[in-house]
Amino acid sequence: MSKSEFLSIIRDILATEEFQRMKKYRHHVKGNLYDHSVKVAYLCYLHHKKHGMDVDLAEFVRGALLHDYYLYDLHGCGRHRFHWFRHPRRALENAIRHYPGLTMIQRDMIRRHMFPVTLTPPMTREGWLLCFYDKVAAVDDRLRGSRRAARRKKRK
Repeated sequence: MSKSEFLSIIRDILATEEFQRMKKYRHHVKGNLYDHSVKVAYLCYLHHKKHGMDVDLAEFVRGALLHDYYLYDLHGCGRHRFHWFRHPRRALENAIRHYPGLTMIQRDMIRRHMFPVTLTPPMTREGWLLCFYDKVAAVDDRLRGSRRAARRKKRK
């Protein structure tokens, strides 16, 4: 398992101005959307490497990277009321616009990654794995944010 192999799969997406914008959007307590998306993609990469899946590695990792590509700041903008339900569609629209050539598997991954919050389950193995690893990363993001806040409070 090589971080350089992982980065070579997503380097072109990471280099785009549009994807870099995700660094300024807060996500899960104190993290940002960019870091969360890279973390989820890396978890999917590690899963593929560990279990030798019979799926296309690049397709899987790139779909995972773009799962939250909705490109707006959720906090303080009044959009959060229906965000959980609507952002997968927005992420898919943005991904199609900025990164043409998405496969049907990648589209399924992005559009359905919020199951079971949204009612439509993924139709692919890659989509199910993305659902799982997105939740793993979200819990980790929240726990790390809570721990950081507790340490800062303790220091005061």
